[in-house]
Amino acid sequence: MEAARAWNLCRDIHLEARRNGLQWPNRDDLQKATRGLFSLHSQTVQMICHAFLANVDTARQVKKVNPKMRYPYKTKQFYPLLWPEQAVCIEPGYVTLPMGRGRSSIVLRINLPDNAGACKVCWNDGFELHFSIPVMAENPPGSNHATADLGEIHQAAVATDTGQALIISGRGIRSLKRRQNIALGEIAKKRSRCEKNSRRWKKLQRARTKVSSRTERRVRDLRHQGASKVIEFCKRNHVGSLFVGNPDGVRSKPSGRYHNQRISQWEYGKDIDYLSHKSERAGIMCFTGNERGTSSRCPGCGHRQKPTGRVWKCKSCGFTGHRDIVGAVNMHPIAFGSEIEFPHRITYLRPGPLKGAGSGMNNRSPSDRSSSPGTGPSCLSKPAGQPPGNGVSQETGQTAGVA
Repeated sequence: MEAARAWNLCRDIHLEARRNGLQWPNRDDLQKATRGLFSLHSQTVQMICHAFLANVDTARQVKKVNPKMRYPYKTKQFYPLLWPEQAVCIEPGYVTLPMGRGRSSIVLRINLPDNAGACKVCWNDGFELHFSIPVMAENPPGSNHATADLGEIHQAAVATDTGQALIISGRGIRSLKRRQNIALGEIAKKRSRCEKNSRRWKKLQRARTKVSSRTERRVRDLRHQGASKVIEFCKRNHVGSLFVGNPDGVRSKPSGRYHNQRISQWEYGKDIDYLSHKSERAGIMCFTGNERGTSSRCPGCGHRQKPTGRVWKCKSCGFTGHRDIVGAVNMHPIAFGSEIEFPHRITYLRPGPLKGAGSGMNNRSPSDRSSSPGTGPSCLSKPAGQPPGNGVSQETGQTAGVA
């Protein structure tokens, strides 16, 4: 709450400058205005000022595209506590977070890596400690190009200019969210018969929080593992530039309550962030842009039609191919200015560790497994132009609890 007061003061100072036509406050101005006013460490207040100015800069850039974008205006009741690297004291088994002169520090019994840096304490159905670790970027794996089409059924479909393609299934994420919706619906039905703030009501509230937080952790883990497999695929194919299509605006079309619920819970923004961070670490240049019209155009003849099902069938030339790969292939002219042929090899993977890791064929690396269609239970690929499920097995990796 004290951190929120510091944020609100920065907002008021910036708002007054905008209304009166004065020069907008910079970092030094905000630090002087907030010095010694809050029961926080001085560098924590400085970090809040820096975070506020970063929000202002982002809003300024977005307003160039969307004039309706507003600068920070809401009154916050809570805000995370931030500490820079020089303010954090890390010892074996302990982490000390100072709260300022004359106030007791926050001491946490936890083992952090020796190279851990800035820390943040935030609330996410419980207090969480976030810390940053410096990572050295690798050298670019190559000069090839790749495009990624994000989806709600398939987390990502990647096509390269080397004739290879990758599809990461998102059905496990859909299953987790669907079961969460059913469980929350049952809890809400029971809570409707309870008096608010009663013991029964509070017990159901704790159950609701438990279900939501558990599903969030599992979905986040699957998203991270799916993004990691995309980056590993790019590294194996010596990709130096990755374009990720931004499907913003797909939620504007009403398609029924159940489909609208699935689309509203589609966290494609997190997929873009995960791919951006992981590609930067791998030395791959990652950028995003509009993908409008890429899923409705035939990569063979250019005919446009509304796709149905997971297999794209052209009514003009008879071309057939995976719907998501078609979208990824059509992104190449937008991103790199040149068209590519439809991939001759498509690899299907699920996010999550390999099932039965530790023995047998499933413990081998992807490079050790066959990628030719019909060569055993571990085959990962099939010829292009055919949908999955025609006797070709997928990777056996699956996170526990995913249907």
